[in-house]
Amino acid sequence: MQTTTLYDQDFYAWTQHQAKLLRAGQLGELDLENLIEEIESLGRQERQELRNRLGVLLGQLLKWQYQPAARSKSWVYTIREQRRKIQRHLKENPSLKPYLDEAIVAGYEDGLDLVGRETPLDPEQLPQSCQFSKTEIFESPID
Repeated sequence: MQTTTLYDQDFYAWTQHQAKLLRAGQLGELDLENLIEEIESLGRQERQELRNRLGVLLGQLLKWQYQPAARSKSWVYTIREQRRKIQRHLKENPSLKPYLDEAIVAGYEDGLDLVGRETPLDPEQLPQSCQFSKTEIFESPID
């Protein structure tokens, strides 16, 4: 017979209860199995955030490179915003820096999908691996 736990019934209440137990030093009362799972999930979310932002940035850079006649002010600001948010994310999570190359590979795949959704370009006709250097990704002027 499986019992329903607070974790299953009300996640927010569960988080508040776990925090209260931690503050009180009542470590033996903690729901360790679920707490460990949630902490690992938070780390995965930080990696996903980096991949997602790189996907948007790389998609915009591809659009910029392959559709010069369609360049717009909104593209400029999207590129600037994503660069700034990625840099901030890496500053707040410096242990993600060794993961950056892998995240660029995954983000590029998502960037190709963005190009396919938002332009008449065929992503299959574009380079299938990222040709941008880190300098081009994060610093090159786009004005």
